[in-house]
Amino acid sequence: MDVNQYCQDKAAASGSSFYYSFRFLPPERRRAITAFYAFCREVDDIADECQDAAVAQAKLDWWRDEIDRLYAAQPSHPVTQALQAAVTAYELPKEAFLEILDGMEMDATQQRYPDFRTLRLYCHRVAGVVGEVAALIFGYREHATQKYASLLGLAFQLTNIIRDVGEDARRGRIYLPQDELARFGVSETDILQGRETSAFRQLMAFQYQRADEFYRLALATLPAADRKAQRPGLIMAAIYRTLLDEIRRDGFPVLRCRVSLTPLRKLWLAWRTWVRG
Repeated sequence: MDVNQYCQDKAAASGSSFYYSFRFLPPERRRAITAFYAFCREVDDIADECQDAAVAQAKLDWWRDEIDRLYAAQPSHPVTQALQAAVTAYELPKEAFLEILDGMEMDATQQRYPDFRTLRLYCHRVAGVVGEVAALIFGYREHATQKYASLLGLAFQLTNIIRDVGEDARRGRIYLPQDELARFGVSETDILQGRETSAFRQLMAFQYQRADEFYRLALATLPAADRKAQRPGLIMAAIYRTLLDEIRRDGFPVLRCRVSLTPLRKLWLAWRTWVRG
C-alpha cells in the first residue's frame, strides 16, 4: 500500500476546506500536512460514527497505543506510517497527538457543554492543537505564530459549530453552551426540533460575533515575518470567514440546512490569498 496515497485519498474524500489550503505547498510539506490531516479525520470519524461509547473508547485507546508506536518508530497504520517522516522533520510533539485524542474522547462521551469555558477546552483540543501542529509543518520563526495558530483553530471550530447546529441536533448533540441558551431564552427542545425563533437568531448572532472576534485576534497575532510561510492557514481563514459571513447574511438557516461554499469559490479564495502573500 502507498501510505501517502492513502492519506491523500482520506483528505480528498472528506471534502473539507482544509484540502484547498494544501494545494500550493511544496511536496514535502504537502505530504506532511496531508498525513496529519488524515490522522485527524481517522480519529474524528470515531466520535461521529460510533454510537456505542465503549467501542469509541476502545478505538481511541488503540490510537493512543499507535501514537506510542509512532514515536518508537514502529507505526502500524498507513496514516502513522506516512506521519513518521513528518514527526522527525518538523519535530512534532507527541503530546499534541495525545491531546487531540483527549478532545475526541470528550466528543465521544459528552453531548452537552454547560458553558463556553468547557466548550473552549474541547475546541482547543480538537482544533487549537491541530492549528499549532499545522503551524510547525508550515514553518515559522516567531513564537507568537503558535498563539496565532491556536486562536485560528478555535475560530475554525466555532465556525463549524455554528454551521452544523442542525446536523448535530439530529444526532442528539448540542455544542452551543447551555448557559447561553438560557440567557437568550432558547430551549434544548427548540434546537432539537429545529424551531427558528427570533431568540434563536439572536443566539446565533452572538455566536457569530464571538467567532469573528477570534478570527480578528488570530490575524492580529500573526507576526509579519511568518505571514508567507503561514499562507495555508490564511487560506483556511479566508474560506471559513467567508462561510461564516454567508451564514450570517442568510439569516442563520443552520437548523434546516448546511450552508457551504462551492468548490470553485473555495479554490478562487485559496488562489487569491496565496498570490497576495
